[in-house]
Amino acid sequence: MSKGRSCPADYRLPVETFNAPASLECNVLYVIGGLYGNRQALDAIERRLAAEPGAVAVFNGDAHWFDRDPAVFSAIEQHLQAHYPLRGNVETELARAGDDFGCGCAYPEQTDTATVERSNRIHQLLQQTVNSLPGMAEQLGARPAWLVAEVAGERVAISHGDEQSLAGWQCDHAQLQSPERQQQLDHWFTKHHIRALACSHTCSPAALSNGEWAVINNGAAGMPNFNNGRYGLITRIARSASATAIYRAQVGPLVVEALPIPYDQRAFADEFKRQWSDDSPAALSYWQRINQGTNMTPEQACIKGFTLASTLCALEMLS
Repeated sequence: MSKGRSCPADYRLPVETFNAPASLECNVLYVIGGLYGNRQALDAIERRLAAEPGAVAVFNGDAHWFDRDPAVFSAIEQHLQAHYPLRGNVETELARAGDDFGCGCAYPEQTDTATVERSNRIHQLLQQTVNSLPGMAEQLGARPAWLVAEVAGERVAISHGDEQSLAGWQCDHAQLQSPERQQQLDHWFTKHHIRALACSHTCSPAALSNGEWAVINNGAAGMPNFNNGRYGLITRIARSASATAIYRAQVGPLVVEALPIPYDQRAFADEFKRQWSDDSPAALSYWQRINQGTNMTPEQACIKGFTLASTLCALEMLS
């Protein structure tokens, strides 16, 4: 299988992974996947965390991607040290010697070849950035690929991809709609005594709940996800609801929510343009989304069990 489509054997998560005891405890948990090197989004996230004392943030992979400038890459890394950073495929492959797996995205067959090749090229250029920063590859590679948190007494599993693989696509919107997949998840949640699974990787949001458990894929914290504004998306899990959620579900005693992250779009666009020319692989793959958003609506992200919150109307102001 070609680079960018293959899934390395060491991406597999052992079946007993999420039987482990919780490695952190908190009353409010934020899960932030797919920052993609957007330090303006990181600034907005940290302002939000500062406004909710006691909240804990887990950055569950792909914190880097557009930060080709070593100074930007290093600045993001410095901020991540105050939180709980995990490895996504981006960090894992940047830390790996050689280039056997390209970007490590494990793209499915429906992703066109040009997109895969551009991702591999972005990875190669970002690898040059990491190589210019002494000790950075080792720092990225030392991060765990998963985490179990205890939130208000309930167990929450966090992975970059899905419950089976660091770069798994089984929490993709299309996969989560399958009755067979939902039945598989029901068995998994019961077996491991997990209340919620928070992930990202697919770069597109999805949310599913049956009232007893929830899967929430935040898509991207550092890029637009929907058609109603240019803002990132993150996950919040707590006993109480947030006033700014886009959609939420009650699962047992926990409220699982998707929250918007409005960031300085002009500053991010300028920084992106400074690092990536118009004919670069990053611009060709992502500039339209960065500048215009996507065709997806928040309603479409809610597969089952999640309901839209009243703040949705105000998001038109972010476009």
